[in-house]
Amino acid sequence: MDLGKKLVHLDLKGAPPRIDYLHKLIGLFSGLGADGILVEYEDMFPYEGELKVLQSTQHSPYSREEVLSIQEVAKSQGLEVIPLVQTFGHMEFVLKHKSLWGLREVGHCLGTLNPHREEGVRLVEEMLRQVVELHPGSTSLHIGADEVYLLGEGEESRCWLSTPGRTVQQLFLSHVTRVAKGVREAWPNLNMIMWDDMLRGMDHDTLKGSGLVGLVQLMLWDYNPTLDVKNTVYLLERYSGAGLSELWAASAFKGSTNVHTCVTSTQRHVDNHLQWLQVAAALPEGIHMLGIALTGWQSVCLSVPCPSSTTGDSVLFPGRRLAELVVELTAILQSEELRHFEDNMFVRGWFTPYHRQRKIVSPLIAQQLQCQAMTLLALVEQRVAMVKKEMVRLYPASTAQEWVEQHVSPVVAPLQRVLEDTRASLLEMVPQNVSASMVGQ
Repeated sequence: MDLGKKLVHLDLKGAPPRIDYLHKLIGLFSGLGADGILVEYEDMFPYEGELKVLQSTQHSPYSREEVLSIQEVAKSQGLEVIPLVQTFGHMEFVLKHKSLWGLREVGHCLGTLNPHREEGVRLVEEMLRQVVELHPGSTSLHIGADEVYLLGEGEESRCWLSTPGRTVQQLFLSHVTRVAKGVREAWPNLNMIMWDDMLRGMDHDTLKGSGLVGLVQLMLWDYNPTLDVKNTVYLLERYSGAGLSELWAASAFKGSTNVHTCVTSTQRHVDNHLQWLQVAAALPEGIHMLGIALTGWQSVCLSVPCPSSTTGDSVLFPGRRLAELVVELTAILQSEELRHFEDNMFVRGWFTPYHRQRKIVSPLIAQQLQCQAMTLLALVEQRVAMVKKEMVRLYPASTAQEWVEQHVSPVVAPLQRVLEDTRASLLEMVPQNVSASMVGQ
């Protein structure tokens, strides 16, 4: 059941780790048996010249020295480094910039490049050049090319497709093969990997005549915990039968679930990997997997180690304390008492919007609610402070702030509204000579 090399994917666009933490993670990956890292920098790469506009303004991009240090640390741990540069789809970090809007396939889709514009191809080539040249020791490059949404719907594409016999599949292949051939010409010894999903609907003859045979290695991704083993084996057989015999798998150790996920569902990802092991066991002779990339898709989401893990001190997760604090805070945020505070008996019975607007509220009820709300908010604020303190050790302060605003603020907002309304009600209804403590100073 060998899946070949094991790569860990680093998606650095959402919550880029501080460089010293990233170095520790690389050591962790090595200790756990990884063979390399697949690094997707996006706007965290130190692009120069005309491409400097691509650099993140929310976080400080990694410096050239830091990018080189990632490779040095990886090499010292026996890991190869494979950079990933998107060249067709998922180019939001590029095409969001006003100066590059004209390179979108369609105006309302930030992710897909117009394949007909020469300046778009030159942009991709320059991105690749800068990334490859800053990775002098890398022997492989991933050119992305997954989920090229709305391809064929742009005005120039519709014009191109109006010629009889032309298809969206051919349009996709014409751009990807051009990019891949350019890479091969510039760096003849560099292996190229690309995602497979845009090829899945192509028949045998289209795949065989795609121009990609002998040029790229396909990475078949499926992050589902109930991955269909039979169909996945069949797809791998189809690729191999068409000459695309250098194949990778891609699983997920985090992400690939709800966009608002706060804490990773470990079991879901364990199940996904178990399904991939079944695929490896079911492969017929003659089909050999080069390896598997364990992807970790990023927004501001934290990965939590499996509770039953018995790893030794040499591979202890350096973000463990943060993960534990986030799990504890999440349990509070997801508690019935907090999530449904506005549904409790006192609010629904005697502190409804009707009562609040007309100021017909019992001071006793208002005080009861105020006490409950203040107690819950104090608990949340205490835990948030602990999370932020630990998070800024590992990530930029902007990441910590974003995490709080995304995952905490929306949950406590109803509680804060009730608290504000109870204070207002008590000020209206409690005699002036009553202690200010009654209105929650």
